[in-house]
Amino acid sequence: MQQELRAAGSTVELLGINEPGYDTTASFVEDRTLPWLQDDEAVDVWSSWGVAFRDVVIVDQDGQVLDVFNLTKHDLRDDPEYATLLQALDEAG
Repeated sequence: MQQELRAAGSTVELLGINEPGYDTTASFVEDRTLPWLQDDEAVDVWSSWGVAFRDVVIVDQDGQVLDVFNLTKHDLRDDPEYATLLQALDEAG
């Protein structure tokens, strides 16, 4: 999806943020290209954004939440769901 956004001229960057208190392991990010950050209790982005497990949170340049797309409710293997998220990301950038 990142490559599609770049090809369309979007400035949107995708990254993952792991929930505070849950450590990532090397195998978790092995062979992945998506940057992965570790949230912690001092920052706690998950709480400040009201994140639920598997949420894609679309934020603006100031970190303000624009939209939320949950991957449990919306399976990206379904072409219309994928297209909906891609469009929301493209509109944000």
